Amino acid sequence: MDIKNIKLRYDIIGNDPRLDLALNKAIQVAPTDLSILITGESGVGKDVFSRIIHENSLRKHVKQGHGLISVNCGAIPEGTIESELFGHVKGAFTGADRSRKGYFEEADGGTIFLDEIGELPLAMQVKLLRVLENGEIIPVGSSTPQKINVRVVAATNVDIANAIRQGRFREDLYYRLNQISIYLPPLRERKDDIPLLFRKFSSDVAEKYHMPPIVLTDEAKHMIMEYPWYGNVRELKNITEQIAVVETERTITPAILQNYLSFVPTSERMPAVVSDQRQQSSQITDRELLLKALTMGQMINEMRQEINDLRQMVSRMTTGTGQWAVVGEPNTPTSQLPPNTYQPISPQEEEFVTPEIIEDESINLEDREKHAILRALERTGGNRKLAAEELHISERSLYRKLKVYNIK
Repeated sequence: MDIKNIKLRYDIIGNDPRLDLALNKAIQVAPTDLSILITGESGVGKDVFSRIIHENSLRKHVKQGHGLISVNCGAIPEGTIESELFGHVKGAFTGADRSRKGYFEEADGGTIFLDEIGELPLAMQVKLLRVLENGEIIPVGSSTPQKINVRVVAATNVDIANAIRQGRFREDLYYRLNQISIYLPPLRERKDDIPLLFRKFSSDVAEKYHMPPIVLTDEAKHMIMEYPWYGNVRELKNITEQIAVVETERTITPAILQNYLSFVPTSERMPAVVSDQRQQSSQITDRELLLKALTMGQMINEMRQEINDLRQMVSRMTTGTGQWAVVGEPNTPTSQLPPNTYQPISPQEEEFVTPEIIEDESINLEDREKHAILRALERTGGNRKLAAEELHISERSLYRKLKVYNIK
């Protein structure tokens, strides 16, 4: 079967040379039993190629088994994946009240498609390698190998070479799976195919829901060709269907189209956010949050420094017992003292301080701090640097306290 007929049969749209190369390779290797590794981004149609390979192989005529079995390795919990793939015997674990076939046994005589093979746990990679090399499986709870005849087609959107370097994928399994490799290019590398796919999906929706198809203006067509389509064909299909169903206008302009795209590219080489307010808002918010986080961190450090400075100042303004003292002549009434005579006392002076003048509830902490700053400035002739050193605080903290207490 030639490429044109393959495209018609499997509803493949596009004329890109790299797509034709991948299709031609799939047709050529389909009749063999070689293991195949299909690589490409998510949404490029790797599952369609697994069908092409199986349905153009000799295994499509095999009566036993179930033909093509598709398994998403990333969707199966790690604790059950061995049982899912290789089956289990009765009593193998709690809840195993009967024996069960795994996917490999179900696919015996046919093809098994292991999608997202890069997500397979390392322990399972070892067991899969044994299956590929020996052609046998061992169900969970059994010690007897069981022969199977299965052709493996695997697919991944993971950079396997990088996964091998990071120790997340076995190199020997990679070479065993990669007897034949097929690469599917992303949609953004097939720009000329994008309008063809849009028109196909639009026609499908129109036929299904009995409505006129949507058409793109030249400017809108250029816009979708320059859009990166990170979700590839799947993303294009979803967006086309949304527009066809939601929009009452059947001629789609860039103004309409941009409401459905994550961002709008402005040049061939460098897509940029220019019109989509949601994306701009998201980027601005992230930037603002980062600045706020940095500012908050700086504020916290400054607050900690101020607290430490205040503690040191208070410790020098109190006695060893933590009481405030007023320096003056013994038994001098508090009301007769000048306002700026508050200072820490020495242990030698403590015995001359009467209980009546130890505590003065009318003077709060802020007043005492302000008085201490004023006295330090008086002694240093208004030199802020020297005053800060005398108070054992930073010059920056002193400057801030001057502003707080409105000290000129």
